Amino acid sequence: MDRDRFPIDPWRLTERIASEEKVGLAETIFTVANGYLGMRGNSSEGRQAHEHGTYINGLHEVWPIRHAEQAFGFAEVGQTIVNAPDAKIMQLYVDDEPLVLDIAELLTYERSLDFADGMLRRELLWLTPAGKRVRVRSDRMVSFVERHLAVMSFEVTVENADASVVISSQLLNRQDGEDEFGRTVAADAPAGFDPRRAQRLAERVLQPVDYWQHGDRSALSFRVTHSHMTLSVVVDHVLETQNEFSASASIAPDIAKHVYQVRAKAGVPVKLTKVAAYHTSRSVPPRELLDRGQRLLDRVLADGVDEQRRLQREWLDGFWDRSDVEIVGHPELQQAVRWNLFMLAQAAARADSSGVPAKGMTGSGYGGHYFWDTEIYVMPFLTYTSPLFGRNALKMRERMLPAARRRARQLNEGGALFPWRTISGEEASAYYAAGTAQYHINADITYAIAKYVRATGDADFLARGAIDVVVETARLWTTLGFWRRTGGSSFHIHGVTGPDEYTTVVNDNLFTNVMARFNLRYAAESVRIVADQFPEAYARMVERVQFEEAEIGEWERAAEAMVIPFSESFGIHPQDVHFLDREVWDLANTPPDKLPLLLHFHPLVIYRFQVLKQADVVLALFLLSDEFSDEMQRADFDDYEPLTTGDSTLSAVVQSIIAAEIGYRDLALEYFRHALFVDLDDLHNNAGDGVHVASTGGVWSSLVYGFGGMRDAGGHLTFDPRLPSDWPELRFRIQWHGTRLAVRVRQDAFIVDVLEGEPVEFEVRGERYVAEADSTLTVPLLGQGPHLAGRPSSEQFSTSRRDDGSLMTASLPIVGVDDWTTDEDPT
Repeated sequence: MDRDRFPIDPWRLTERIASEEKVGLAETIFTVANGYLGMRGNSSEGRQAHEHGTYINGLHEVWPIRHAEQAFGFAEVGQTIVNAPDAKIMQLYVDDEPLVLDIAELLTYERSLDFADGMLRRELLWLTPAGKRVRVRSDRMVSFVERHLAVMSFEVTVENADASVVISSQLLNRQDGEDEFGRTVAADAPAGFDPRRAQRLAERVLQPVDYWQHGDRSALSFRVTHSHMTLSVVVDHVLETQNEFSASASIAPDIAKHVYQVRAKAGVPVKLTKVAAYHTSRSVPPRELLDRGQRLLDRVLADGVDEQRRLQREWLDGFWDRSDVEIVGHPELQQAVRWNLFMLAQAAARADSSGVPAKGMTGSGYGGHYFWDTEIYVMPFLTYTSPLFGRNALKMRERMLPAARRRARQLNEGGALFPWRTISGEEASAYYAAGTAQYHINADITYAIAKYVRATGDADFLARGAIDVVVETARLWTTLGFWRRTGGSSFHIHGVTGPDEYTTVVNDNLFTNVMARFNLRYAAESVRIVADQFPEAYARMVERVQFEEAEIGEWERAAEAMVIPFSESFGIHPQDVHFLDREVWDLANTPPDKLPLLLHFHPLVIYRFQVLKQADVVLALFLLSDEFSDEMQRADFDDYEPLTTGDSTLSAVVQSIIAAEIGYRDLALEYFRHALFVDLDDLHNNAGDGVHVASTGGVWSSLVYGFGGMRDAGGHLTFDPRLPSDWPELRFRIQWHGTRLAVRVRQDAFIVDVLEGEPVEFEVRGERYVAEADSTLTVPLLGQGPHLAGRPSSEQFSTSRRDDGSLMTASLPIVGVDDWTTDEDPT
């Protein structure tokens, strides 16, 4: 990071230079959100921006997906997040001179996002063309306590002269093509192809319904054209000043204005406080939503906005007490870690049974869709630090179960098939090879449920409805897979795509098969738990899903016979049964400007090669570590590491964890730093479209699972730390069956304190220990595990031969690529 612009501060992200460089990045990383409502870090003046954004979780429009060549079962209805009306705008005029940041003469400037109180603050000193020094202080907060509420303030002091000061506060529908000056804004997509960006809609999205203005309060409401969702925004204002002032207001269907004209005396401040209430629904009429907004603002103003700030600080005190991770002696890393954890809170805390979008509420990237990111990358953090948030996130999948059942029928399968990407619950992936074919999402969801139940002991969650998800996902595998009885019985799963989207529609993908096996086994286990502990709930489940006890045996037989690909010749697990037949992509000699591959090569070119977008087999090594020996982990990691591009931000965190476990200490730290700064330093050049929320969750996993060495296979808590050599101490907190633990990892000791709750049993490097309240447990450590220098290289392929005797060599698909030269013979 540019440390002149973004100095190091362990509890704040601060910007000290107002720059037009990477404006989109700054908007993203200074977002304030709560999991329901998010406001990008646009300036209060509301003028130039990469993307003016105010987003509400689940607020979306639908549109028909038009396939060039339609086929049965293709996704038919696209979904994309809607940009909600913008309440951030508070424009300033001094003697009719507007404050425009990109041309104003700023004598001082500082903007900061405070992780401790959740406030985005900005202070600047503006020298006007007339020589007047104007100090402007503003702040912005999206409440974690009142999830529909945003609070903003804008304070102006003309320090050296009297002046005419005008503050124009606006509420503006930006979604439908006009800016704050009434100019039409083109809805064209940004230049360049990038499938990760949101769909741009040309027709009007928000249809005005009711709008009104009373005194300092305004309201706009809308109905989304095709999804028929409803939306209301109510804003109110309080002006505080000893100066004389007058106020005027105006309103139209897409914009509300409140203009305050002040005769400002030198040194006498003018402070405008603005509160906004956002409400959405799939069924409630806009007028009712407006009433809810009014009641919320009445309550907030009666208590005072300072009370909301106090409650915000209190909420975040609790969050950090549960969630903080400390890297002693490394303030640069500490700042980035806390920013990542704060982004997790902003993405998930108040999602309240909605999903966690891939970009949270920080941008429109990936169309606001929910993916498997939540279950595999975000849920571990939620489960171990804020279990209620995790429970709420999993409830989203319960609500989607009816649509998942319909999707399974459409694809001729039993049980349920959850969508690869969605907002509404319907499949929205137009490219089935890298979308719908990722059937592993079923097992990912069940895996997250199992992790939550085992870590919390909350079997009641299973009994109350999650068991339906577990049963229906297991049923899908028994119809999708098939038996072969040649030389023994084996169970296969064909025509699927694993996490690696550079290898699609394959047979017996290892990740899919081992996760499906987990799904089947856990379904049998959880049905027995519910039957034993909650007999009445079990009876209701049997009736709801038409369950038959014989299914348990069917699941267990399929799991036992599941084919897990393994090559005796190479001593590794192939990613799928034909993976080793492909040519090897020579990543070492691939020019950096040809990455990511998905933006430079047709999918068919990529699919012909052994090359990975992200960890696939290596992810299986992490999630199901108890099913792979140390020797197998080393062999598989060494094989796949040189083939992995890291084109996906989901990859570095997993590679860091396994590298740490195996002993590639420097490599583990390299991958961790990449994940830690992937957004803060815009390492993938798309942070302007929003935070990579899954990577922020992966940062926590890298710290706790990777360097902290935690594992929880089968519901048993174990630790085998791998602390980097220049870290004196790593500290983190987790909850296990309701007990809160504080863990400290040092170079020579593993230390646990019970902060609250019952004794907890766990293992450290194979030895059993019990941590109890009112005493500190210290376990001596002899080193930090094995130490392997360097990193695996592609040189191993130079002598590798396939089963048919052919030599496996690395090559490049260079024909037809402009300006791509290499000194190597491509064959």
